[in-house]
Amino acid sequence: MAGIYIHIPFCKQACHYCNFHFTTSLRYKNELLAALLKELVLQKVYPGINPVRSVYFGGGTPSLLDLADINQLLSRVNAVFQVSPDAEITLEANPDDITGEKLAGWKSAGINRLSIGIQSFFQEDLEWMNRAHTAGQATENLELALRYFRNITIDLIYGTPGLTHEKWEQNVKKAIALGIPHLSCYALTVESKTPLDKLIRKEQYEPINPDQQSEQFLLLMKWMEEAGYEHYEISNFALPGWRSRHNSSYWQSQPYLGIGPAAHSYSGKERQWNIANNNSYIHSINQGIIPFEKEILTETQQLNEYIMTSLRTLEGLDTGKVNEERRFLLEASAKKYVDAGLLQRAGERLLLTNEGKLLADGIAAALFF
Repeated sequence: MAGIYIHIPFCKQACHYCNFHFTTSLRYKNELLAALLKELVLQKVYPGINPVRSVYFGGGTPSLLDLADINQLLSRVNAVFQVSPDAEITLEANPDDITGEKLAGWKSAGINRLSIGIQSFFQEDLEWMNRAHTAGQATENLELALRYFRNITIDLIYGTPGLTHEKWEQNVKKAIALGIPHLSCYALTVESKTPLDKLIRKEQYEPINPDQQSEQFLLLMKWMEEAGYEHYEISNFALPGWRSRHNSSYWQSQPYLGIGPAAHSYSGKERQWNIANNNSYIHSINQGIIPFEKEILTETQQLNEYIMTSLRTLEGLDTGKVNEERRFLLEASAKKYVDAGLLQRAGERLLLTNEGKLLADGIAAALFF
């Protein structure tokens, strides 16, 4: 089950917390799009990529693209790769870009899933994050999108200084009431060199409270379970049958191909990433050269990646996939977390408990070889 990710590195404005690769200038948009089209051809022999079961337009803000741009990119994908007839085709969109005309156009182009960056339904939170959309647009344009698409996921952020438990509950319960089948919920992280990092260092913004974030994550898990959602990955919740096919390929260690500046690819044995500079990327692609760095993964690195990604999922870590000698060591390392109530055993699988999910990365790292 392979996927293709296409990175669109353009945004209207910079959110204070974001450390993704993007620019707020559209000056070289046409040149960048031409390079994306060419890279798709250059990458046609990437290992394990066919058949393609998912295509994901991420960013940045892909909803800034013209419909003609999206049609051209999807046409090239279909011409170069073996795309399954039922492939999941996702477009990330910001609420302020959504109109009835655009929704109809996206649907006619072949987009069948939207990922909408809501983040919060409260105006004060959106202003604190420096989001481009308003609270009114978050609600109105999400409701509009539901008239055209059933398969919608939204992003919500928790753990911001101004987000009380009551406001967090209203955000989550509003999404549930609207019937959104998939939610991705993230604890706010302060990434180095972002505007948020600088504002906190200058004491213009309050620092993040880890206890508040933990409490809101535990509340989130409770509310989503009560509403019938599967907590199928640490940050992701879906009604039965509505899991993200594309993102699931990451957590299941399936091959995926990244197109565009800063995009990552994974073949199962190798990982590579394109240069995170638009002009350098365009210049190199125009010369027929994909500007990437590559890492060949050892068997131990592949195992550690499996431990990290599988522990994040509802199905957990299958110790039966580990050779006998290492399985013994893995079980021994896991015992103290089982005894502490942070891991539980289900046959040959190790699963994080709700309390363990608060420490997922640390537990996974402790099990590494």
